[in-house]
Amino acid sequence: MRRVIEYEVTKESDGTPVKEILHRHFGLSARQVSRLKFQPDGILVDGEKVTVRHILQNGERLTLCLEPDTKGSDHLTPTEGALDIRYEDEDMLLVDKPSGLVVHPSHGHYSDSLANIVIYHYQTQKKHLVVRPVGRLDKDTSGLIIIAKHAAAAARFDRQRQEGELSRVYLALAAGCPRAKSGQIDAPLGRAEGSLIRRQVSPDGAPALTDYEVLLPGAQYSLIRLKLHTGRTHQIRVHMAYLGHPLLGDPLYGTEGSFGMNRTALHSWQICCRQPITDTPLHFTCPMPQDMAVLTAELSPSGFH
Repeated sequence: MRRVIEYEVTKESDGTPVKEILHRHFGLSARQVSRLKFQPDGILVDGEKVTVRHILQNGERLTLCLEPDTKGSDHLTPTEGALDIRYEDEDMLLVDKPSGLVVHPSHGHYSDSLANIVIYHYQTQKKHLVVRPVGRLDKDTSGLIIIAKHAAAAARFDRQRQEGELSRVYLALAAGCPRAKSGQIDAPLGRAEGSLIRRQVSPDGAPALTDYEVLLPGAQYSLIRLKLHTGRTHQIRVHMAYLGHPLLGDPLYGTEGSFGMNRTALHSWQICCRQPITDTPLHFTCPMPQDMAVLTAELSPSGFH
């Protein structure tokens, strides 16, 4: 999908080369800038084509015309399926992913992933899209996930993640209840020996930091709010097991089917970010699915809001 982006040059940007704005403000890679340079209307200032060496002046309007990707997700099989869209604009799509659905095609799931469904959704509108999920969710994990609609949006979201402006908060049901009602788990993670899937706390692993807060304590299980500072594979699941409170239903680090949970009880509940082009602050939340909501109601008649 073609996207036209406009940028108003301010006093702060006066005297700045176009190239610097493309890299610093929009987060575009050298390859992405190169593609813009060779498009007839790729880079315009006040409607006139300019080079990336053009020096911007206060009051000028910089226009970028991002052409659709010619390669990418078109190789995926379009698959009809439910798509619970919670927010959408020209640059991003926010979806509530159900548990049991993988995000990317993988072994055994070549045509039934979220990406396949998204491709079908846009093909019915005769639109071309490369599926660029921002972050990842495990198959069992339900909840919010962002999909960037073009390379510039993906680059801006990546920068937000690096600078801590994009945050995701999870809700989980964990066995028992941590003694401390809130805290931070600072434990590096690495691959478990002899396994391609499992992870473990390892002194020589990659740094991993997770904040937690007990929202609804219980003798058998509790509702926990978790915020990631890093995004390691299975980070929440391994950290909670390391704390002695594995997530309900977790087949790798806990007990599969515990309290009737047929999947790992983890839900991507909240995302805070900035709109990748306008920089407008955005805040989204998504209710827990039925399986977690039922068990949460057992902890508190009013449930969690």
